[in-house]
Amino acid sequence: MKIPTPLAEGRFVARYRRFFMEIRLEDGTPLTVHCANSGSMEGCLEPGARVLASEKQGGRGRLTHVAEWIRLADGWVGINTHRTNQIAGEALRQGLLPELASYRAVRAEVPYGRSSRVDFLLSGPGLPECYVEVKNATWPGPDGAIAFPDAVTERGLKHLRELTAMVRRGHRAVLLFVANRAWGDHFRACHERDPVYARALAAAAREGVELLCYRTRIHPPDVSLAGPVPVRLAGMGRG
Repeated sequence: MKIPTPLAEGRFVARYRRFFMEIRLEDGTPLTVHCANSGSMEGCLEPGARVLASEKQGGRGRLTHVAEWIRLADGWVGINTHRTNQIAGEALRQGLLPELASYRAVRAEVPYGRSSRVDFLLSGPGLPECYVEVKNATWPGPDGAIAFPDAVTERGLKHLRELTAMVRRGHRAVLLFVANRAWGDHFRACHERDPVYARALAAAAREGVELLCYRTRIHPPDVSLAGPVPVRLAGMGRG
């Protein structure tokens, strides 16, 4: 996908109140931008790093831009988690994930479970319905892994329960982790930041929830889903 709006470039100064980021433009002008990322963003923020922000579409108030990418030693890192589902949806509709390419119908934000909406529901003739949840992974593990989550996630636990319930009902359920940076030769759960989620992820995989990880290819203003990343969970023999 191509980000359709002009991009402002600046240097990272600070992130505050979770959804605000201050950058300094090339001419020295400070600019506060929307930071569409509910995680801690640990390992993604370095003072002085280049930041690209897109113009906010249809927005009101003083935030005119949204932070899209930050440039670190390993390359660009996607920090706008709202884009992650768009990237995944584009790849699913184009049949770019071999594990899911046989599905022809792709619907987004479909109600399921208990007051939940699945990111994507896939269907096709003669195939079980496939429920797909998408997660943005950017945490750089000390072992060379890219990991999720970067902070405790109650929402993530709820999604694991919902996906497991779909498997028990005879459907397919897939957790698609999008590695939104070049870091890491494999994916794993971030037990350092949320051991409860790490254990729950392994349990869901044992129940039949399929775990996939694909890396993004970032060449601003273009970003797309690239090749797979091996998934390795302790005791699961995956990857």
